[in-house]
Amino acid sequence: MTFTDDDFDPGEGLADLTGKIRSLRPDGSTFIIGITGSVAAGKSTFATALATVLRRPERSAVEVAATDGFLLPNAVLDERGLTLRKGFPESFDVEAMAAALSSVRKGCVTFPGYSHVTYDIDPGLGRSIDQPDILIVEGLGLGPHRSLVDAFIYLDADEAHLEAWFVKRFMGLWEAAQSDPGSFYARFRNLDRPAAVEFARSVWTAINLPNLREHIAPQRALADFVVRKGHDHEIAGIVGS
Repeated sequence: MTFTDDDFDPGEGLADLTGKIRSLRPDGSTFIIGITGSVAAGKSTFATALATVLRRPERSAVEVAATDGFLLPNAVLDERGLTLRKGFPESFDVEAMAAALSSVRKGCVTFPGYSHVTYDIDPGLGRSIDQPDILIVEGLGLGPHRSLVDAFIYLDADEAHLEAWFVKRFMGLWEAAQSDPGSFYARFRNLDRPAAVEFARSVWTAINLPNLREHIAPQRALADFVVRKGHDHEIAGIVGS
């Protein structure tokens, strides 16, 4: 069976949220929705699901972009001593992100691309976006640009769930690297599975958890909607107008 947008069942929570979001949509201009939350909170999956719902019933032109493309390249991060600060505010090209968000309402803008496999900017994944009806931008680093988005969504979950989701994602990339020597994660294939899991947990504790507590979680106060997620990524509740 071929999947289409018409086959998609958003569930009551997401359908209710999209109804509320539509009430914030300005007339005659690209409607920009920002989605943020912790590393591994499921931002890209949520953005894709939201885009599917928002394309109906008006058949709106909806584009999805990620802020990952505005991360500084690994070579630059290494040069500046920021390799272990990737995902923190200082690891983003703030000016380029602001320029893209400001200009997409006026004309065609190129949003740079990022590969989670190579763990770096990938020029081949850049996309041109030209004044869509709705643009959904998901990822980290959106806080300073809150004034440039029309609706801001924060994905919230227990820290224990977030850690489990991060470890699961890491292990998926670790497993795929077995047959992909070009993957960033190939360097960790010398670890056995328990050691790889332990390493993933150490990355969460040393890097992602502090970033969450210091820089990401405070953005809940800036959000129009806070979407609370349960242990299996289900929507457990929505707070917002």
